[in-house]
Amino acid sequence: MRSELFIGGTWQAPASGETYAIVNPATEEPCATVARGDERDVDRAVAAARRAFDEGPWPRMSPHERGRLVWRLGELLTEHVDELARLESLCTGKTLFDSGKIEIPFAAEVFRYYAGWASKIHGETVPVREGALTFTLRQPVGVVGAIVPWNFPFLLAAWKVAPALAAGNTVVLKPASQTPLTALRFAELVQEAGLPEGVVNVVTGPGARVGLALVRDPRVDKIAFTGSTEVGKQIMREAAGTLKRLSLELGGKSPNIVFADADLDAAVRGAMTGIFYNKGEVCAAGSRLFLEAPIHDAFMARLTERVKGLKVGDPFDRTTRIGPVVSRQQLETVLGYIEAGQREGARLVTGGRRVGTRGYFVEPTVFDGVTNRMRIAREEIFGPVLAVIPFTSVEDAVAQGNDTPYGLAAAVWTRDVAKAIRVARALRAGTVWVNAYNLYDAALPFGGFKESGFGRELGAAGLEHYTEVKTVWVDLG
Repeated sequence: MRSELFIGGTWQAPASGETYAIVNPATEEPCATVARGDERDVDRAVAAARRAFDEGPWPRMSPHERGRLVWRLGELLTEHVDELARLESLCTGKTLFDSGKIEIPFAAEVFRYYAGWASKIHGETVPVREGALTFTLRQPVGVVGAIVPWNFPFLLAAWKVAPALAAGNTVVLKPASQTPLTALRFAELVQEAGLPEGVVNVVTGPGARVGLALVRDPRVDKIAFTGSTEVGKQIMREAAGTLKRLSLELGGKSPNIVFADADLDAAVRGAMTGIFYNKGEVCAAGSRLFLEAPIHDAFMARLTERVKGLKVGDPFDRTTRIGPVVSRQQLETVLGYIEAGQREGARLVTGGRRVGTRGYFVEPTVFDGVTNRMRIAREEIFGPVLAVIPFTSVEDAVAQGNDTPYGLAAAVWTRDVAKAIRVARALRAGTVWVNAYNLYDAALPFGGFKESGFGRELGAAGLEHYTEVKTVWVDLG
């Protein structure tokens, strides 16, 4: 793996000359060495992106040709899916199945989806009066700073980079400091695909230096960020100095609501997927499971049996279902929340402990008897910890489901279609699944309400954040 930065189409040493080790969370051993970028490297990367946008061919290229190159990136991702999946699992701890069968293929699909949009971005003719030709143009924003988290390092980069490129923007990509390996390999694929110099740049390093430098740089026109609500608020404050365009996909504490008339076996599977996919390190995780009183005991019996059967271990083992959390810091955070849940009176049904002494493994954990006031129900844990909360009616489920500062996702399980739609309308969340959980498609927008952020990624709505609308008025005399 390269220990350099990708700037202006070439591999360059960081200004500091420093590198740092990437740790494999399954072994706690270093697995790669990468460059430690800082503000000076951001300055160079932004200058390269600015030059590529202001003077280079990319935004002036035929949309069909630009779309062909974005499509080519998607094809290269597919060709190298096994390699990329191994890199992703190596530094995140996610299972190789999740990386190789779900996430990298989805990222490739996102590039192919937005490649098709490149030739379909257009304005409108607006007839306002005689003697004038009036129309709109939809043009690229400019230089985009894409700041991505460690839970889905490449997939969430694809959600930002693909629409930005399709619209004709240039990009500086800042991967999470713990998980930069796929971003660096992607930079090599950018070279192989033949994108012009400076269109895509990758700067690795700490967010406090690299990320904030991107946000503060007046030459950057837009920041696309996925991460914690706390950091999202900091980005808003910093971006105010230059009035940057922002799209923020932040935290969540999503309600997963199961009514008594639901298919219980399907709902149990959905509850498992909702909280234990990717070890619970998912912004949209169904971390609050609401059970209607009549089905509580039967549901908990089935759920507990299945949770106890989940194998925790080596993410490269095909039989593993839960790998390690991403870092020692995250391990301590998750274990701290488990202790808090017990102190506050929640009943620990299963799990709750670290697994082994080597690697950041946590047992899949279920708490019952949780109230919506407890910390494990209020705060985003970002780990395999489920809080089960009872409810008594549709109104109670909606009220408790909405009683959170977040609003990223939710799910409803019922055989009553009218009830499902009524509850889906009432829940304040950017995505509501009905009789499903964690389903996504490149064509469907994703984003949050309230403190889960604003703006949308994916779909046509996601593309809008990478363009500006210009009005042209031609006086015909």
